Amino acid sequence: MQAKNSKIDKVWRIIDLINWGEKYLKEKSIENPKIEIELFLQHLLKCKRIDLYLQFETIVKPENLAILRKWITRRINYEPIQYILGYSEFYGRPFIVNKNVLIPRPETEILIDISIEELKNVNNPTILDIGTGSGCIAITVALEIPLSTIIAIDIDERAISVAKNNVEKHGVKNIEFIITDIFHEKINRKVDMLISNPPYIAKEEVPGLMKDVKDYEPLIALTDNNDGLMFYRKIAEIMPSILKENGTAIVEVGIEDHPNRVENIFRERGFDEIKKRLDLNKDTRAIVIKNK
Repeated sequence: MQAKNSKIDKVWRIIDLINWGEKYLKEKSIENPKIEIELFLQHLLKCKRIDLYLQFETIVKPENLAILRKWITRRINYEPIQYILGYSEFYGRPFIVNKNVLIPRPETEILIDISIEELKNVNNPTILDIGTGSGCIAITVALEIPLSTIIAIDIDERAISVAKNNVEKHGVKNIEFIITDIFHEKINRKVDMLISNPPYIAKEEVPGLMKDVKDYEPLIALTDNNDGLMFYRKIAEIMPSILKENGTAIVEVGIEDHPNRVENIFRERGFDEIKKRLDLNKDTRAIVIKNK
């Protein structure tokens, strides 16, 4: 795209921007450059992907070009596209996101699948979501299991604010939000399920994260500033007093040996009915623990 002070103002069609954007983003080492320029244009022009190609000869207005230029500048500085556009998809639904909450990952959707399976024979289940962030897990479960009651907790008031905006966006009524620190405050509830995608990156691993993660996503949602296992120890400690008999806990886990280390934490606490679940990439993504 030509600079603002160019003497010749080029007329840009949608197809020109797709071709230019794909090439430019690729040169800047952005993964999936074509997908990203398409997403920018869909959001900018308020249309679906197919419309970009059905209307590929349409000329894009100068004011929209100016907006796109700003977005591209932010993106080549590795700001996540989800923060630039202000939303992220999760389980087929759009969720508001900003720098105060972790960006939902497709891999985390396995937690929703498991919760639906585990609760299929439970009437009016109560579910506790620890570290709700954007609320994507809590809200999705609330929508997929309409007769459920969700208690969603987080230590960060800014994250809870984003989650409440998402509740309003999706018209969900069966969620209660609580700002709390599970390490210092007691949870006086009995639930059928505990679900959590906690901060599980070890402090020493943070410097090695991709720039768009470590420079933009909230560290409080990424790492426990310890060994990446603190939340699992706490969850294992409080599970007997929170989970009903035969209740289920589902926790997301990291890569390599992390799932085994998490499993051992729960086994050392006396839980012996434990299953590992794979995501679509065939990586262990969740640990499922029964409270027997």
